Amino acid sequence: MSKLVVIAGLLAVLFFLDWYLYQAITLLLKNSSGVVVKTIRYVYWGFTAITFSVILVYNFGNPDWLEGKVRSLVFTGIFINYFSKVFGILFLLVEDVTRLGKWAISLFQNPPHEVDTSNSMPRSEFLAKTALIAGTVPFLTMSYGILSGAHDYRIRRKKIILPHLPKEFDGIKLAQLSDIHAGSFFNKTAVKGGVEILMGEKPDVVFFTGDLVNNESKEVQDYINIFDKVKAPLGVYSTTGNHDYGDYKGWSSAKAKKQNFEDLKEAHRLMGYDLLMNENRFIEVDGEKIAILGNENWGAGRFAKYGDIHQAYKGSEEAPVKILLSHDPSHWDAKVRTNYPSIDLMFAGHTHGFQFGVEVGDFKWSPSQYAYKQWAGLYKQEEQYLYVNRGFGYIGYPGRIGMPPEITIVELRRTA
Repeated sequence: MSKLVVIAGLLAVLFFLDWYLYQAITLLLKNSSGVVVKTIRYVYWGFTAITFSVILVYNFGNPDWLEGKVRSLVFTGIFINYFSKVFGILFLLVEDVTRLGKWAISLFQNPPHEVDTSNSMPRSEFLAKTALIAGTVPFLTMSYGILSGAHDYRIRRKKIILPHLPKEFDGIKLAQLSDIHAGSFFNKTAVKGGVEILMGEKPDVVFFTGDLVNNESKEVQDYINIFDKVKAPLGVYSTTGNHDYGDYKGWSSAKAKKQNFEDLKEAHRLMGYDLLMNENRFIEVDGEKIAILGNENWGAGRFAKYGDIHQAYKGSEEAPVKILLSHDPSHWDAKVRTNYPSIDLMFAGHTHGFQFGVEVGDFKWSPSQYAYKQWAGLYKQEEQYLYVNRGFGYIGYPGRIGMPPEITIVELRRTA
């Protein structure tokens, strides 16, 4: 199917949604002045015209005519607009199906008689109002998720018991950040505030588990002087995520893509992060050591598999406790648990908790759980632990609803 046919079909569907909802608006405006009616009509259909122009230029003109962050916000606005309209239209659809059913039944009445649907079954003004209110709810919710939820940083605290933990490490405080996605940020002050919240916890060691950027290393340049404030006495260790390799962008050459990744590694160095590329480090307290393993991105299914857990593990065999940093939580079931039972704890991210969900007490739900068995929080299988961070940043939809950005603080203990 050609691109032209697909785009034409999309525009036809969007036009139908606009036209269908506009019938309810027209009903509610029947007693309004001509100026009000014209103003609303021009604004309503003007937004449709702008939307269609953006889609056509993006697909058949220059897709980079808008700067990346602006483009993301524009398409987010389009999505919120039509998602909200669909939500409202559901109410109108129920009424119209009911009206159609009544008309069909009237054909079989004895004796059959004609039904003037325009007069005997007028569209309900009440349902028209209900539809518009229903459409307003997701619009306001998603807008609030951008304005407030995107940077509503929350600390998640966990205590993990590791019987083999050397006594010198008993009570050590680990902090985790994940999925920064610097290319999506639009509020530098808020991001700085998130880092200050982390530093206020005074962690002994900090882990960053990948996705520093969306596509290009240059996205993080304006934030290096913020994230380089992340410090810890025992070090800051990081690894890569699927977005860090530039796999989702068309590059002018393989050389350009390779240079982008080299620049990303340099950004880790400038921030003071020890980037672990399928390798490990030992951290030492009073002569005792535990191992930190860093695996490049490895994800089950369609995601890139740059990681080499065997190489990352090599040389850490004698460590009494081994902690693995690996971006994608699917790595835990697919490789770690089955082949490396001596890895005590793995930190991951990647899922973002879908940036949408509900968490009340011990209950949590998100669409993310239909794609990932482990998608947010702490998991235990036999004597191994996995912690999945909900992410510090965001991508796609520049906000969060019911799934706020996370700073993880884990305390390791020898006994409960």
